[in-house]
Amino acid sequence: MVGPVEKEVVVPGRSSAVLRPEHPTPTALSELIATFSLGVESGDAASARVSGVTLSSADVHAGDLYVGVAGQHRHGGEFAANAVAAGAAAVLTDPAGALLAGEIAVPLLVTDDPRALLGAIAARVHGTDVDPPLLMGITGTNGKTSTAYLLDAVLRQSGLVCGLSTTAERRLADVTVASTLTTPEASDTHAMLARARELGVQAMTIEVSAQALSRHRVDGLLFDVVGFTNLSHDHLDDYGDMEQYFRAKSELFTDARARRGVVCLDTEWGARLAAETRLPVTTIASAAERHADWHVEVVDESQEGTTFELTGPQGFGLRTTVPVIGQHMAMNAGLAIVMAIEGGVSPSRVSEALAESVIDAYLPGRLERVSGDGGPSVFVDFAHSPDAFVSTLSALRRVTPGRVIMMFGADGDRDATKRHDMGRIAAEGSDLLIVTDFDSRLEDPAVIRRALLEGARSATTETEVIEVAAPEEAIRAAVAQAAPGDSILWAGPGHQDYRDVGGVKHPHSARDEARAALREAGWPTR
Repeated sequence: MVGPVEKEVVVPGRSSAVLRPEHPTPTALSELIATFSLGVESGDAASARVSGVTLSSADVHAGDLYVGVAGQHRHGGEFAANAVAAGAAAVLTDPAGALLAGEIAVPLLVTDDPRALLGAIAARVHGTDVDPPLLMGITGTNGKTSTAYLLDAVLRQSGLVCGLSTTAERRLADVTVASTLTTPEASDTHAMLARARELGVQAMTIEVSAQALSRHRVDGLLFDVVGFTNLSHDHLDDYGDMEQYFRAKSELFTDARARRGVVCLDTEWGARLAAETRLPVTTIASAAERHADWHVEVVDESQEGTTFELTGPQGFGLRTTVPVIGQHMAMNAGLAIVMAIEGGVSPSRVSEALAESVIDAYLPGRLERVSGDGGPSVFVDFAHSPDAFVSTLSALRRVTPGRVIMMFGADGDRDATKRHDMGRIAAEGSDLLIVTDFDSRLEDPAVIRRALLEGARSATTETEVIEVAAPEEAIRAAVAQAAPGDSILWAGPGHQDYRDVGGVKHPHSARDEARAALREAGWPTR
């Protein structure tokens, strides 16, 4: 039985909340040295033992192995002394980091590429390479987070104790902390799995980004089932072109990473992945004419949810509802259900849990309605790519009797090549478009807005396009323009509770700001 809900505790001096085992079993440092062929630069490693692994000197616990790797601006070796002062039992780094670490009072270990060994070392320290829970991984450009939440709900409704790791949060049974990365570092992932074991978690769903695969964040894991949602223009600042981006994603569908896969064929990239992977793969599609093992057909849409039918092998048929707008959300739900079945949950058990009912999932900041009954409908969404705008706006248009008003900005210091298309698609899919600021980071927000406005004004529509830099003012301008029956979509911030401006994170919640704007205008909220 799961115990009482634990509250997240923010510890001064720690960079983030990390889920760790409460009762770790120490591992002999000599075992790690022998297993991973680590060099001993200095110190007596014969009697040392470690009980955790971390990349962050600010997150060191007593007994940890601190791993110092090269970062974008600094090298982790610089912080070895800080890690030792915080209780690190040993330090592992590369030759450059060893020079930066200097003389320290604990064993200093060296390997050429410590990040590449991080997952395997963390798995050995935490024992997560033995008898892990059912591991489910989801990748794709759009829909990863939504599918992860929906899969978690399907598994819970089927009777399993579940864990979840997404862009929005990490959750193990009733223990929840906020996320800082879409996929945590490998050291944090294995610590999380060790804590999951203590809490009796039977199934763990992990959202897997392309960057997680490229940067070794899921090393040391073997997923039982992996799912692919779609692939579209995004992250080309990291991968250069779509081919490189596809290759990064497809790494999850190899026998070194997973046992079997479920692939959505609704994009050409999905069809290609299904054809190229050597994993046993099951396919799903939204159009009946497509050659797929499973099909999703939407039968009803409203602002409260989307009802669909899922049909599959051996005459399987299920009608259920996802509590979010959109055909793309029905597809995410269908993918989640098939992943659960491929993971070993019997089709009859899934049908008993879901047939003619609602998938019991809350998707934070994913077409999340913050308005009440009466007045305009206001939705906050995490959409931040051209393809996501197409899906979200078309879904909203189908359930909106009046006008569709959209406001959005774009990330600074991220893929700038998508901005023109974002602006154009936003203008083509809305009746009034408000371009505003988002996470400008170290980039000039006026430059970002200018690119979005150029794209919006290139659209072949008569959509009114206006610019309101401050998002607090932009949402109030949108509400002032709206009437009952209209829908307002605030795309971009989703679940975030901050804005990154000038490299500083300032508290900011789009959901709270939208509710405040509605109340000021005399409209009800949720």
